[in-house]
Amino acid sequence: MAMSGGSDDGEPMMEMNTTPLIDVMLVLLIMFIITIPVATHAINIDLPAPSDQPPPPDQVDPIVNKIVLTPNGEILWNAQPINSNELVRNLQETLTFEVEPELQFEPDANASYDLSARVLNIIKASGVTKFGFVGNEKYRAFGKGDS
Repeated sequence: MAMSGGSDDGEPMMEMNTTPLIDVMLVLLIMFIITIPVATHAINIDLPAPSDQPPPPDQVDPIVNKIVLTPNGEILWNAQPINSNELVRNLQETLTFEVEPELQFEPDANASYDLSARVLNIIKASGVTKFGFVGNEKYRAFGKGDS
């Protein structure tokens, strides 16, 4: 009995079977479609350029507010636990000062990524301009010459 497209004369088929190639390409296409939306999720925050020079004494902010995220889901504002509504209120209050205080953000290594993203979105929406990440040096990988 002959396969479709072949002849019944006993000769081998000269055409390449492309069905497995099409199956592999469809699987790859589905994998790309599934993974692309995850890779494009980002929170864009403008940060100042890093500098090794400390700011002049007259440009040092007199007030520094620090937000810490804990592993158990707490938001700490200057070591005091607050909720999201209080965070929004505190951020709006800091914008009314004559000199905007510096806002430092330090999530714990085991803090929830979802909580971090929500807090960063709140900070971005508030319009705070003096913002920075602190404590990242704890997670820095040691390079050449480091102990």
